[in-house]
Amino acid sequence: MRTLIEALKWRRAAGAAALSILLALGLVQLPVVHAVEKGSTSAPQRIVSINLCTDQLVAELVPEDRIAALSRLAADPVLSAVAGRISGIRLVRGTAEEVLSLQPDLVLTTRYSTPEVVALLRRLGVRVVFIDMASDLDGIRKAIRKVSEVTGSQDKGESLIADFDRRIAAAAPRSPYRPTALAYHINSLTSGPGGLMDAALIAAGFRNAAASRNLGPAGRLPLETFVAHPPDLVVLAHDPAAFRTVTADNLRHSAFRDLLNRRRHVHVPMPLWLCGTPELATAIEQLGRERAALVRAAVQRRGLEGPGHADFSMTSGSGSPQ
Repeated sequence: MRTLIEALKWRRAAGAAALSILLALGLVQLPVVHAVEKGSTSAPQRIVSINLCTDQLVAELVPEDRIAALSRLAADPVLSAVAGRISGIRLVRGTAEEVLSLQPDLVLTTRYSTPEVVALLRRLGVRVVFIDMASDLDGIRKAIRKVSEVTGSQDKGESLIADFDRRIAAAAPRSPYRPTALAYHINSLTSGPGGLMDAALIAAGFRNAAASRNLGPAGRLPLETFVAHPPDLVVLAHDPAAFRTVTADNLRHSAFRDLLNRRRHVHVPMPLWLCGTPELATAIEQLGRERAALVRAAVQRRGLEGPGHADFSMTSGSGSPQ
Protein backbone atom coordinates (compact mmCIF):
# COMPACT_ATOMS: atom_id res chain seq x y z
CA MET A 1 0.00 0.00 0.00
CA ARG A 2 2.81 2.43 0.90
CA THR A 3 4.52 1.74 -2.44
CA LEU A 4 1.29 2.51 -4.29
CA ILE A 5 0.77 5.77 -2.42
CA GLU A 6 4.35 6.87 -3.07
CA ALA A 7 3.95 6.04 -6.77
CA LEU A 8 0.82 8.13 -7.01
CA LYS A 9 2.52 11.03 -5.26
CA TRP A 10 5.48 10.79 -7.66
CA ARG A 11 3.15 10.74 -10.64
CA ARG A 12 1.33 13.88 -9.48
CA ALA A 13 4.62 15.62 -8.73
CA ALA A 14 6.04 14.63 -12.10
CA GLY A 15 2.97 15.96 -13.87
CA ALA A 16 3.17 19.30 -12.09
CA ALA A 17 6.90 19.57 -12.78
CA ALA A 18 6.39 18.79 -16.46
CA LEU A 19 3.73 21.46 -16.75
CA SER A 20 6.02 24.01 -15.10
CA ILE A 21 8.77 23.25 -17.65
CA LEU A 22 6.39 23.53 -20.59
CA LEU A 23 5.10 26.86 -19.31
CA ALA A 24 8.63 28.17 -18.86
CA LEU A 25 9.55 27.16 -22.41
CA GLY A 26 6.38 28.71 -23.81
CA LEU A 27 5.31 25.39 -25.30
CA VAL A 28 1.88 25.42 -23.71
CA GLN A 29 -0.63 28.15 -23.01
CA LEU A 30 -3.24 28.04 -20.32
CA PRO A 31 -6.41 30.08 -19.85
CA VAL A 32 -5.92 33.39 -18.10
CA VAL A 33 -6.76 33.06 -14.42
CA HIS A 34 -8.48 36.06 -12.94
CA ALA A 35 -7.44 36.09 -9.29
CA VAL A 36 -9.68 37.85 -6.79
CA GLU A 37 -7.92 40.87 -5.34
CA LYS A 38 -7.04 40.70 -1.68
CA GLY A 39 -9.76 42.40 0.32
CA SER A 40 -12.34 42.03 -2.42
CA THR A 41 -15.89 41.67 -1.11
CA SER A 42 -17.29 39.99 -4.23
CA ALA A 43 -18.19 36.33 -3.79
CA PRO A 44 -16.17 33.95 -5.99
CA GLN A 45 -18.14 32.61 -8.93
CA ARG A 46 -15.94 29.72 -10.15
CA ILE A 47 -15.07 27.66 -7.08
CA VAL A 48 -13.08 24.45 -7.38
CA SER A 49 -12.52 21.96 -4.56
CA ILE A 50 -9.85 19.29 -4.95
CA ASN A 51 -10.25 17.46 -1.63
CA LEU A 52 -13.02 15.13 -0.50
CA CYS A 53 -13.60 16.96 2.77
CA THR A 54 -13.73 20.45 1.27
CA ASP A 55 -15.91 19.04 -1.53
CA GLN A 56 -18.65 18.26 0.93
CA LEU A 57 -18.54 21.62 2.69
CA VAL A 58 -18.65 23.44 -0.64
CA ALA A 59 -21.61 21.34 -1.77
CA GLU A 60 -23.43 22.17 1.48
CA LEU A 61 -22.73 25.90 1.41
CA VAL A 62 -22.45 27.10 -2.18
CA PRO A 63 -25.10 27.25 -4.92
CA GLU A 64 -24.37 24.82 -7.73
CA ASP A 65 -24.03 27.58 -10.33
CA ARG A 66 -20.96 28.92 -8.48
CA ILE A 67 -19.20 25.55 -8.22
CA ALA A 68 -16.91 24.96 -11.20
CA ALA A 69 -15.83 21.50 -10.03
CA LEU A 70 -15.40 19.10 -7.13
CA SER A 71 -13.01 16.19 -6.82
CA ARG A 72 -14.22 12.91 -8.27
CA LEU A 73 -14.22 11.37 -4.80
CA ALA A 74 -17.24 13.53 -3.99
CA ALA A 75 -19.35 11.21 -6.17
CA ASP A 76 -18.25 8.02 -4.40
CA PRO A 77 -21.10 6.93 -2.08
CA VAL A 78 -18.71 4.82 -0.01
CA LEU A 79 -16.80 7.96 0.99
CA SER A 80 -18.98 10.99 0.38
CA ALA A 81 -22.14 12.18 2.11
CA VAL A 82 -23.07 14.36 -0.89
CA ALA A 83 -22.64 11.73 -3.61
CA GLY A 84 -26.34 11.71 -4.41
CA ARG A 85 -26.66 15.49 -4.70
CA ILE A 86 -23.94 16.58 -7.12
CA SER A 87 -24.95 15.01 -10.41
CA GLY A 88 -24.88 18.38 -12.17
CA ILE A 89 -21.39 19.37 -11.00
CA ARG A 90 -18.20 18.66 -12.94
CA LEU A 91 -15.77 16.25 -11.29
CA VAL A 92 -11.99 16.42 -11.59
CA ARG A 93 -8.99 14.36 -10.50
CA GLY A 94 -7.37 17.50 -9.11
CA THR A 95 -4.45 17.92 -11.49
CA ALA A 96 -3.11 21.40 -12.11
CA GLU A 97 -4.03 21.16 -15.79
CA GLU A 98 -7.65 20.35 -15.04
CA VAL A 99 -8.00 23.07 -12.43
CA LEU A 100 -6.39 25.77 -14.57
CA SER A 101 -8.62 24.93 -17.53
CA LEU A 102 -11.64 25.84 -15.38
CA GLN A 103 -10.33 29.38 -14.74
CA PRO A 104 -11.23 29.27 -11.04
CA ASP A 105 -11.35 32.34 -8.84
CA LEU A 106 -11.03 30.17 -5.72
CA VAL A 107 -9.60 26.71 -5.08
CA LEU A 108 -10.24 24.95 -1.78
CA THR A 109 -8.28 22.05 -0.35
CA THR A 110 -6.60 20.88 2.85
CA ARG A 111 -3.09 21.72 3.95
CA TYR A 112 -1.47 18.38 3.11
CA SER A 113 -3.43 17.50 -0.02
CA THR A 114 -1.42 17.50 -3.31
CA PRO A 115 1.12 20.16 -2.22
CA GLU A 116 2.86 20.14 -5.63
CA VAL A 117 -0.42 21.05 -7.36
CA VAL A 118 -1.12 23.80 -4.84
CA ALA A 119 2.37 25.25 -5.26
CA LEU A 120 1.99 25.42 -9.04
CA LEU A 121 -1.48 26.96 -8.87
CA ARG A 122 -0.24 29.66 -6.53
CA ARG A 123 2.76 30.42 -8.74
CA LEU A 124 0.30 31.03 -11.56
CA GLY A 125 -1.78 33.43 -9.48
CA VAL A 126 -4.65 31.17 -8.47
CA ARG A 127 -6.16 31.89 -5.08
CA VAL A 128 -5.88 28.68 -3.03
CA VAL A 129 -7.30 28.50 0.50
CA PHE A 130 -6.51 25.74 2.97
CA ILE A 131 -9.30 24.43 5.21
CA ASP A 132 -8.06 22.76 8.39
CA MET A 133 -9.16 19.17 8.86
CA ALA A 134 -11.58 18.89 11.79
CA SER A 135 -10.98 16.31 14.51
CA ASP A 136 -13.74 17.39 16.91
CA LEU A 137 -17.07 19.23 16.96
CA ASP A 138 -15.53 22.67 17.33
CA GLY A 139 -13.23 21.92 14.41
CA ILE A 140 -16.30 21.25 12.25
CA ARG A 141 -17.78 24.60 13.23
CA LYS A 142 -14.51 26.36 12.39
CA ALA A 143 -14.28 24.60 9.01
CA ILE A 144 -17.86 25.57 8.12
CA ARG A 145 -17.19 29.19 9.07
CA LYS A 146 -13.96 29.30 7.08
CA VAL A 147 -15.53 27.87 3.92
CA SER A 148 -18.58 30.11 4.26
CA GLU A 149 -16.34 33.16 4.76
CA VAL A 150 -14.14 32.62 1.70
CA THR A 151 -17.08 31.64 -0.53
CA GLY A 152 -19.33 34.51 0.53
CA SER A 153 -21.87 32.18 2.14
CA GLN A 154 -21.77 33.44 5.73
CA ASP A 155 -25.52 33.38 6.33
CA LYS A 156 -25.78 29.82 5.06
CA GLY A 157 -22.80 28.82 7.19
CA GLU A 158 -24.25 30.21 10.42
CA SER A 159 -27.58 28.54 9.65
CA LEU A 160 -25.80 25.23 9.07
CA ILE A 161 -23.91 25.55 12.38
CA ALA A 162 -27.11 26.42 14.27
CA ASP A 163 -28.84 23.35 12.85
CA PHE A 164 -25.78 21.21 13.63
CA ASP A 165 -25.78 22.37 17.26
CA ARG A 166 -29.55 21.91 17.60
CA ARG A 167 -29.35 18.31 16.41
CA ILE A 168 -26.44 17.50 18.72
CA ALA A 169 -28.25 19.02 21.71
CA ALA A 170 -31.39 17.02 20.92
CA ALA A 171 -29.36 13.79 20.79
CA ALA A 172 -27.42 14.47 24.00
CA PRO A 173 -27.96 12.05 26.91
CA ARG A 174 -30.37 13.05 29.67
CA SER A 175 -28.98 10.69 32.29
CA PRO A 176 -25.49 10.02 33.65
CA TYR A 177 -25.47 6.42 32.35
CA ARG A 178 -22.52 5.96 29.99
CA PRO A 179 -22.38 2.57 28.30
CA THR A 180 -19.25 1.58 26.42
CA ALA A 181 -18.92 1.56 22.66
CA LEU A 182 -16.10 0.70 20.32
CA ALA A 183 -15.88 1.44 16.60
CA TYR A 184 -14.34 -1.43 14.68
CA HIS A 185 -12.81 -0.81 11.26
CA ILE A 186 -11.30 -2.86 8.50
CA ASN A 187 -7.84 -4.28 9.30
CA SER A 188 -8.95 -4.63 12.93
CA LEU A 189 -8.40 -0.91 13.56
CA THR A 190 -10.35 1.13 16.09
CA SER A 191 -11.24 4.78 16.58
CA GLY A 192 -9.20 5.95 19.54
CA PRO A 193 -9.46 9.22 21.48
CA GLY A 194 -9.23 12.49 19.61
CA GLY A 195 -10.96 11.76 16.30
CA LEU A 196 -14.38 12.43 14.83
CA MET A 197 -15.79 9.03 15.71
CA ASP A 198 -14.61 9.52 19.29
CA ALA A 199 -16.31 12.93 19.34
CA ALA A 200 -19.54 11.37 18.07
CA LEU A 201 -19.47 8.61 20.69
CA ILE A 202 -18.91 11.09 23.52
CA ALA A 203 -21.60 13.49 22.27
CA ALA A 204 -24.08 10.59 22.13
CA GLY A 205 -23.34 9.61 25.73
CA PHE A 206 -20.93 6.70 25.34
CA ARG A 207 -17.52 5.93 26.79
CA ASN A 208 -15.12 5.06 24.00
CA ALA A 209 -13.82 1.66 25.04
CA ALA A 210 -10.76 2.12 22.82
CA ALA A 211 -9.41 4.62 25.36
CA SER A 212 -8.94 1.85 27.92
CA ARG A 213 -7.63 -0.87 25.60
CA ASN A 214 -4.02 -1.79 24.96
CA LEU A 215 -4.02 -1.03 21.25
CA GLY A 216 -1.37 -1.94 18.72
CA PRO A 217 0.13 0.24 15.96
CA ALA A 218 -2.37 2.66 14.36
CA GLY A 219 -4.97 1.62 16.92
CA ARG A 220 -5.14 -2.04 16.00
CA LEU A 221 -7.18 -4.36 18.23
CA PRO A 222 -6.90 -8.08 17.45
CA LEU A 223 -10.20 -9.73 16.67
CA GLU A 224 -9.79 -12.34 19.40
CA THR A 225 -9.34 -9.60 22.01
CA PHE A 226 -12.34 -7.70 20.71
CA VAL A 227 -14.57 -10.79 20.82
CA ALA A 228 -13.35 -11.81 24.29
CA HIS A 229 -14.02 -8.35 25.78
CA PRO A 230 -16.74 -6.67 23.72
CA PRO A 231 -18.21 -3.24 24.54
CA ASP A 232 -21.89 -2.63 25.27
CA LEU A 233 -22.32 -1.38 21.70
CA VAL A 234 -20.34 -2.61 18.71
CA VAL A 235 -20.04 0.13 16.10
CA LEU A 236 -19.28 -1.07 12.59
CA ALA A 237 -17.33 1.79 11.07
CA HIS A 238 -17.21 0.13 7.65
CA ASP A 239 -19.54 -1.99 5.58
CA PRO A 240 -17.59 -5.18 4.78
CA ALA A 241 -19.53 -5.52 1.52
CA ALA A 242 -17.82 -2.35 0.28
CA PHE A 243 -14.36 -3.86 0.81
CA ARG A 244 -13.89 -7.06 -1.13
CA THR A 245 -10.25 -7.56 -0.13
CA VAL A 246 -8.65 -9.24 2.86
CA THR A 247 -8.62 -5.89 4.69
CA ALA A 248 -12.24 -6.48 5.73
CA ASP A 249 -11.85 -10.13 6.68
CA ASN A 250 -12.02 -9.23 10.37
CA LEU A 251 -15.57 -7.92 9.82
CA ARG A 252 -16.54 -11.05 7.92
CA HIS A 253 -15.00 -13.51 10.34
CA SER A 254 -17.42 -16.06 11.82
CA ALA A 255 -16.39 -15.16 15.38
CA PHE A 256 -17.21 -11.51 14.77
CA ARG A 257 -20.52 -12.31 13.07
CA ASP A 258 -21.41 -14.54 16.01
CA LEU A 259 -20.65 -11.67 18.39
CA LEU A 260 -23.04 -9.44 16.45
CA ASN A 261 -25.78 -12.02 16.99
CA ARG A 262 -25.26 -11.70 20.74
CA ARG A 263 -24.37 -8.05 21.20
CA ARG A 264 -26.15 -4.84 20.25
CA HIS A 265 -24.51 -3.28 17.21
CA VAL A 266 -24.97 -0.51 14.69
CA HIS A 267 -23.40 0.40 11.36
CA VAL A 268 -22.38 4.07 11.16
CA PRO A 269 -21.62 4.67 7.47
CA MET A 270 -18.17 6.04 6.68
CA PRO A 271 -19.44 9.22 4.91
CA LEU A 272 -20.90 10.39 8.22
CA TRP A 273 -17.59 10.45 10.11
CA LEU A 274 -14.74 10.36 7.58
CA CYS A 275 -14.69 14.15 7.14
CA GLY A 276 -15.55 16.99 9.48
CA THR A 277 -18.94 17.95 8.04
CA PRO A 278 -22.42 18.58 9.51
CA GLU A 279 -23.21 14.96 8.68
CA LEU A 280 -21.50 13.97 11.91
CA ALA A 281 -24.73 15.08 13.59
CA THR A 282 -26.49 12.21 11.79
CA ALA A 283 -23.99 9.77 13.30
CA ILE A 284 -24.55 11.29 16.76
CA GLU A 285 -28.32 10.97 16.37
CA GLN A 286 -27.93 7.35 15.30
CA LEU A 287 -25.66 6.58 18.25
CA GLY A 288 -28.00 8.43 20.60
CA ARG A 289 -30.85 6.14 19.62
CA GLU A 290 -28.66 3.13 20.34
CA ARG A 291 -27.76 4.50 23.75
CA ALA A 292 -31.44 5.08 24.56
CA ALA A 293 -32.15 1.46 23.62
CA LEU A 294 -29.36 0.27 25.91
CA VAL A 295 -30.75 2.37 28.75
CA ARG A 296 -34.21 0.87 28.28
CA ALA A 297 -32.74 -2.64 28.28
CA ALA A 298 -30.76 -1.89 31.45
CA VAL A 299 -33.87 -0.54 33.18
CA GLN A 300 -35.77 -3.68 32.28
CA ARG A 301 -32.95 -5.93 33.50
CA ARG A 302 -32.72 -4.18 36.84
CA GLY A 303 -36.45 -4.10 37.21
CA LEU A 304 -36.54 -0.48 38.32
CA GLU A 305 -35.04 -1.40 41.70
CA GLY A 306 -35.57 2.00 43.26
CA PRO A 307 -34.03 5.47 43.54
CA GLY A 308 -30.63 4.05 44.39
CA HIS A 309 -30.21 3.30 40.71
CA ALA A 310 -29.76 6.94 39.70
CA ASP A 311 -28.11 5.95 36.43
CA PHE A 312 -31.53 5.16 35.03
CA SER A 313 -33.73 7.60 36.93
CA MET A 314 -33.68 10.45 34.41
CA THR A 315 -35.84 10.50 31.33
CA SER A 316 -36.31 12.61 28.26
CA GLY A 317 -39.22 14.98 27.81
CA SER A 318 -41.15 12.17 26.17
CA GLY A 319 -40.86 10.05 29.31
CA SER A 320 -38.50 7.49 27.79
CA PRO A 321 -35.13 6.85 29.42
CA GLN A 322 -32.10 8.38 27.71
